[in-house]
Amino acid sequence: MATVPINADSSPGVVLELLYSIKVKDAMTREVMTASPTSRLRDVQTLMRDNAITGIPILDEGRLLGIVSIGDIISALDSGTMDRSADAVMSGSVITLDEEMPLSFAVTYFDRYKFGRFPVLDSSGRLSGIITASDILRRLLIALNEEIGKMEQRIAGRHAASGGPVPMMELSFGTTPLDFSRAGNASARFKKALVEKGCPPPIARKAAVASYELELNQVIHSTGGIMRMRVFDDSIEISAQDEGPGIPDVDLAMQEGYSTANEWVRSLGFGAGMGLPNVKRVADEFSISSEMGKGTFVMAVIKWDKR
Repeated sequence: MATVPINADSSPGVVLELLYSIKVKDAMTREVMTASPTSRLRDVQTLMRDNAITGIPILDEGRLLGIVSIGDIISALDSGTMDRSADAVMSGSVITLDEEMPLSFAVTYFDRYKFGRFPVLDSSGRLSGIITASDILRRLLIALNEEIGKMEQRIAGRHAASGGPVPMMELSFGTTPLDFSRAGNASARFKKALVEKGCPPPIARKAAVASYELELNQVIHSTGGIMRMRVFDDSIEISAQDEGPGIPDVDLAMQEGYSTANEWVRSLGFGAGMGLPNVKRVADEFSISSEMGKGTFVMAVIKWDKR
């Protein structure tokens, strides 16, 4: 059985948009290992083993007749009937997807039917590919990285248009919603870069605290965003920009202990409601702006002359 760890109804906005804009044909695997109805199960088993797959579609002149799964092979091994033909054991009632369907349909199918794969048909009803849960996650990750790249370009354009002093160092990293395995990567790299630049340890620690809290906020509460650090002769600017969903009450969000994190996030040890207050505490200058549905921008400035 396979499921996609994504809810096609309640996922973050950017993920939902991608699920509805990306088509099944954009995520599926086009090179599909197939067999004929008269293929012996031994040959089907060899195809599965050599290609590390658990299901083989059975085709007759391009038309999908059924599918032989790893379970069918195991049953044949147990019964000593590996010389039987594929059409004798295949499942003829195959649930398929249309290649023009939004990817959200595929997510729903994996959740509903618990199969490991779904054959994909073109407009003429011929097999055009096969899709697995891994295919969906891989395509979504590529699309999210593309969206982060676009966001970086928009933010860079706003910085260029605003003018101002030129930083002697600038770093930026994207964040992904609920990706706790990589949460803290940006702040660790920021701190490492500052230390290598000769930044005094107390200043580097303040920058690390501010960037970590802002990074974690994006992972928990946003649909993903950009963390940016700009280092000037007399200050360090750390900014966090995301494009949704926004903060309903900024004043309330600045109160220590206030959090909108769900129980799952809290069970992981995050979402204690100290993020923004901690950023403000270590910063010499702090600002935040947020608009519902359009995102949040936070800026923390740490002065070099405070060391």
